[in-house]
Amino acid sequence: MTITPLSSPLKAAFAISRGAKSSAETVLVEITQDGHTGRGECVPYARYQESRVSVVAQLSGLEREIQEGLTRLDLQKRLPAGAAKCAVDCALWDLESKLTGTPVWELAELPEPKPLPTTMTLSLDEPDVMANAAKATHAKILKLKLGGPDDLKRVEAVRRARPDAKLVLDGNEGLEVNDFPALAERAADLGVVLIEQPFPAGNDGALTRRPGHVAICADESVHTRGDLQGLAKKYDAVNIKLDKAGGLTEAMRMMKEAKRCGLGTMVGCMVAGSISMAPAILLGQTADLIDLDGPLWLAQDVPHKLRYYDGVVSPPSRELWG
Repeated sequence: MTITPLSSPLKAAFAISRGAKSSAETVLVEITQDGHTGRGECVPYARYQESRVSVVAQLSGLEREIQEGLTRLDLQKRLPAGAAKCAVDCALWDLESKLTGTPVWELAELPEPKPLPTTMTLSLDEPDVMANAAKATHAKILKLKLGGPDDLKRVEAVRRARPDAKLVLDGNEGLEVNDFPALAERAADLGVVLIEQPFPAGNDGALTRRPGHVAICADESVHTRGDLQGLAKKYDAVNIKLDKAGGLTEAMRMMKEAKRCGLGTMVGCMVAGSISMAPAILLGQTADLIDLDGPLWLAQDVPHKLRYYDGVVSPPSRELWG
C-alpha cells in the first residue's frame, strides 16, 4: 500500500458558510497485487476532526494488515466511518475489479452506469457574482452556497439570471432558525426544490416543525446507516457522501436503508478530483440527485479524468477507476 498526501490548487476560491479554500487537500491510497493497482482517494475534513496528518496516521497503521490480505469486509470493522476508511475501501474495490476483469458496478450489483446530470455549485459570494457564475454554466441544476444576511438576495439574483435552472440551496449549518420559515417560503416561490442542512448537526430540532414549502436534506447530520431512522423525523432526504460513510461499501448500504426509511437520496462530494468522484458516480445511478462537480474546481485533474458536458457527467473509464 502506498499513501500519498496531495494538495491540488483550485481554479478559484471555494467558499461556504464555514470559510473558503483555495486547494483540495486529499490523500491517495494505492494498493498493488499481482501487477495490478487499485486506487482510492479521500478528503480529510476538519469539520469531522480530520486532517491529512491524522488520516495518513490511520492508514499507516493498516499497512501490515493490507499486506496480510485485509478484505473490504474486514475493513468495515477495522476503521471507523470517515476519510481513511473511504480511501482504502475504494482502492480495494478498484483492485478487485482489475484482478477479476469485472467492472465494479457488476461486482457491486449496481445498475450499468450512464451519464447523469449533476448539480453545479455556486460558491458563496455577493448576489451579483453568484448570478454571473450561474450565467456562465449551461448546467440545468444549480446549487447555491448560503450563509449570510443577503441569502434571499442571492437566490433571487440567481433565479433572474437562470430562470430555466432547477435550484438547490445549501446552508452548511449556517442559517438562522428564526429567519428560516420566511426563507423557505420565498425559496418555494422562486422554484427551489431542496434546501440542504440549514442548521448545525445536533441542533436541528426545529426541523421537526419545519415549513413544508421545500424539501429539506441532511448533510452534516448524516454519516452512516445508524443515523437514518432518527433523521427521517426531521428531514425529507439525505446527502450520502463516501468520505463521511467510509467508502462505497457502507454508502451502498446507506442508500438501501434511506429508501427503506422513505427518505430521498442525494449522492454528494467534497472538493476533490476524478479518482475521488468515480465510485460516487456508480452509486449515483440509484439516487434521486447527484452533486458530483468536485473535479471541475481543480486547476488540474488526473489523466483519464471524468468528462463533463453542460452539467452532465459521464461514467468513469476503466483507466480511471473501477
